[in-house]
Amino acid sequence: MYDNQKGLYVAHGPNGPISIIGKMANRHGLIAGATGTGKTVTLQVMAETFSQAGVPCFMADMKGDLSGVSQVGSLSGFIEKRCKEFGIENPQFAGNPVRFYDVYGEQGHPMRTTISRMGPQLLSRLMELNETQSGVLDIVFRIADDRNLLLIDLKDLRSMLDYVSKNAKQYTTTYGNISAASVGAIQRALLSIETQGGDKFFGEPDFNIYDLLQTEANGRGVLSVLAADKLMLQPKLYSTFLLWLLSELYSTLPEVGDMEKPKLVFFFDEAHMLFNGTSKALVEKIEQVIRLIRSKGVGVYFVTQNPTDIPESILGQCGNKVQHALRAFTPKDQKAVKTAADTFRANPELDTYEAIMTLSTGEALVSFLDEKGSPSIVQRAKILFPLSQIGAISDSQRETIIKQSNIYGKYDTPIDRESAFEVLIEEAEKTLKEEEEAKAVEEAEKEEAKAEKKGGKKKGWISAIFSAVIAAILSSFGRSVATEVSNKVTGKKSKSGGVKGAVGRATKSATTTVVNKITRDILGNLIK
Repeated sequence: MYDNQKGLYVAHGPNGPISIIGKMANRHGLIAGATGTGKTVTLQVMAETFSQAGVPCFMADMKGDLSGVSQVGSLSGFIEKRCKEFGIENPQFAGNPVRFYDVYGEQGHPMRTTISRMGPQLLSRLMELNETQSGVLDIVFRIADDRNLLLIDLKDLRSMLDYVSKNAKQYTTTYGNISAASVGAIQRALLSIETQGGDKFFGEPDFNIYDLLQTEANGRGVLSVLAADKLMLQPKLYSTFLLWLLSELYSTLPEVGDMEKPKLVFFFDEAHMLFNGTSKALVEKIEQVIRLIRSKGVGVYFVTQNPTDIPESILGQCGNKVQHALRAFTPKDQKAVKTAADTFRANPELDTYEAIMTLSTGEALVSFLDEKGSPSIVQRAKILFPLSQIGAISDSQRETIIKQSNIYGKYDTPIDRESAFEVLIEEAEKTLKEEEEAKAVEEAEKEEAKAEKKGGKKKGWISAIFSAVIAAILSSFGRSVATEVSNKVTGKKSKSGGVKGAVGRATKSATTTVVNKITRDILGNLIK
């Protein structure tokens, strides 16, 4: 419950309500405890309290239980008991404004991003690449940028890898070595991601991070619930996806400094997955994002079984803590309990170590930051009950909420515009066509040269004979006609019967000349 004067009421201790102060809510937090101790209900209580305060939240729903925040709660025997303990009369049960999301687009609005926005560092983590392979992936991204090629989905990246591999020699001097083995390893990793359903995550329209920062007309913050029951089966994809969301918030939102209330609270459930198998360099990057994102007005709350699941450098930044029961059956468990107890500011009236192991369901050790930003003394407290429904909703209720959302249809239809895949295919086809044309020209030239070598002399001989025939006819005809015209002019008597006789003599003379020419050429070729 939210009280403008007292803050975000979350738990009830020996001395009354325990609340998170609004302007300290962006200093991050931790919800920890063994399975079945009440972490999910605590998350639900905190999320709806933030919503009442006008603060939108994002949270992953591992089992479908959190979907109940969308429905009105009801009075039960347990809640009646809690009301008496907390001094609450007539609780106002209500649902919360909710948007459902799903990476696979099955139980909510699709959430997609492009390969370019994900970037080589997070992709390397997702594909579990070694240092050399990560370096090759960096080169591929750099070449794509330099060539202005869009990397939107998996087929774009696959095409780009194939292109770079085939043209490795061309790029080695400028960008460094590109081994075929590394490219092959990345291609295999892409196939694995596609098998896991990652092909549905990469594409367009890509998700607008500002859709997580919405409030309703009545001032309530919208709760964005990610259906993660299927996504959880792919731990790397799940944790990398949430890390991408955090990175997008960090890189997109402007600096706002300290605010009365956060812009957004981000609950990171199963937080241990974020750090399992993560390189030291990336852990340092995560630490930087967590440390600086609070100045963007975002509070991050890690939800996990044990505080030791989170690196100390990041755990130290979690000022608002709720620790549910832990079990200590082995020396390793006992050490984990002691570590958890040591993260709290000691209470002289409470044995923190013993309390952690004896807490009942719904109870927790609680310590929130005070007005000055210092951790308060740890208290044993009971978590407030939610005013919304505890437990999952039906498929029909979920479908109704999805269709009534004001972003319904915004992300539902995939878009496949021209990108690296289409450009490289077009280039490859153009190059192939040019090569085929060049080869055809080369073959034609070879055939022509071969034909000329075989029949060139014969062709030249026939041409010469034809030219000789024409020349002889014209020459003989011209001389005879000219003589006859001259006789007419000078008055001499013609011996041939005029022009007609001249033509006859010209033809006869030409025929004789041609026959003589053919005879000489045939004899000449025979001699050769």
